[in-house]
Amino acid sequence: MFFEGFALETRDVAGQTIRLRRGGEGPPLLMLHGNPQTHAMWHRVAPVLARRFSVVCPDLRGYGLSGKPPAAAGSAAFAKREMAADMARLMTELGHDRFAVVAHDRGARVAHRLALDHAARVERLAVLDIVPTLEHFERTDMGFAMGYYHWFFLAQPHPLPERMIERDPEDWFRLHTSRPPKGDVFAEAARADYLAAIRTPGTVRSICEDYRAATGIDLEHDRASRAAGERVRCPLLVLWGALGRIGTWYAPLEVWRGYADSTIEGGAVASGHYLAEEAPEEVLARLGPFLG
Repeated sequence: MFFEGFALETRDVAGQTIRLRRGGEGPPLLMLHGNPQTHAMWHRVAPVLARRFSVVCPDLRGYGLSGKPPAAAGSAAFAKREMAADMARLMTELGHDRFAVVAHDRGARVAHRLALDHAARVERLAVLDIVPTLEHFERTDMGFAMGYYHWFFLAQPHPLPERMIERDPEDWFRLHTSRPPKGDVFAEAARADYLAAIRTPGTVRSICEDYRAATGIDLEHDRASRAAGERVRCPLLVLWGALGRIGTWYAPLEVWRGYADSTIEGGAVASGHYLAEEAPEEVLARLGPFLG
């Protein structure tokens, strides 16, 4: 069943509407999704973890059915610092002072910022299929530009990418997510949630704002953190898809050692980019010992 035993709710968090599912009992665990998905991406993993943890799966601001802040010059409302602050406030409202975080793709970029800005609150961090945003941009070459072309397309000034996507958002979603080697890997219920979100007014604009922020204000914050010596202090698990690009282009554990002063472990999972949906059993096998 789809998120069996979980409650679906909407919360107002400091004026920001957040849709989430939560379920289970035990230590708190926050799970953050990627683009262009919603919290539904965790449907094969979260119910198993809920046997041991109080699991919280929100839609990030701008994504899913969470609120869509107005866009503005500089895309400050979609800085990872603001998105991370949403999550810190949400966990406070739910009564969780300290918590573990598991995050994928764009959500993992939010989680990285959460671990820097709210270090005392993040007990453990697992990031799926990313290296830090700053690392990507500082190493940009032809391979990255071609393989991650959507980073540069979505970050183009409004309304260019929005107009192109909104002519046929479902076709864009299919083309964007049908990555080799397996193509479409989404369960029917999850795909329906993703498409409903894409059709919701403001979502496409928000996705673009997220990527615009990554090319500007996020890099400013990341460089300031590096200059100040801010690094991930909690135990860190780094997973990536063996069939994807991260492990091909980078040595992920080595890269993350440049951004963390904590214990780092991890490795490749037999999947493409969508680890939790392509290889949920292996992801759970990795998360279990790490989360303790």
